[in-house]
Amino acid sequence: MKTVLVTGCSSGYGLETARHFHAQGWNVVATMRTPRENILPRSSRLHVVALDVTKPGSIAAALEASGPLDVLVNNAGIGLLGAFEVTPMTTVRDVFETNTFGVMSMTQAVLPQFRTRGSGVIVNVTSSATLAPMPLVAVYTASKMAIEGFTASLAFELEAFNVRVKLVEPGYGPSTSFTRNGSARMEGLLPEAYAPFAERIFASLGQPAAVTSASDVAEGVWRAANDSTGTLRFPAGPDAVALARAT
Repeated sequence: MKTVLVTGCSSGYGLETARHFHAQGWNVVATMRTPRENILPRSSRLHVVALDVTKPGSIAAALEASGPLDVLVNNAGIGLLGAFEVTPMTTVRDVFETNTFGVMSMTQAVLPQFRTRGSGVIVNVTSSATLAPMPLVAVYTASKMAIEGFTASLAFELEAFNVRVKLVEPGYGPSTSFTRNGSARMEGLLPEAYAPFAERIFASLGQPAAVTSASDVAEGVWRAANDSTGTLRFPAGPDAVALARAT
């Protein structure tokens, strides 16, 4: 029986991914900064573990509590929407600490066991913002684009050790907590000069032709974790699939 550790399981894509792997019979380590066991099935195959991917001590403690892993899913991330012109660099660094350096830190922490054993899969969840330019998310996109390049290079680096590295690229998911969780972070990031432009963008997002659900992403992560074809990128959601084909 295989074991997967999923970061960022308190809601959205991470929560659904943990549920999906558990439904497929896997052992699941569902991690979140503030553990909430009541949101997941009660099962001897599912363990909720505290984890803040920006803190080395928290990473070490979580991995110690998890035991041997077969798959790491780097899903934890924070959103940011606003005009780059007025975005404080402290906020930029906060986004990168979680979305970029947090992914790298988790990956580096699990690699010794994967390399020594000669097997393992790392799945990094990015965004369809990496597939086509999107306005007002420059910092968020940059943090995810960094992981795209990191993952592609690392896949070559670890191939000799039979360790696979994959990308899952979710589309626009209005059901997620992207904006709600980042509301304080985004306060004041749409100044008056940008208001007309922002209004047009929000209007275009009001009724999209296709959107991504949490189950789309969970299925994409599942396919990536079990893929043996050498495929690197797995767009998740109909809008992401369409973007990937177009590009």
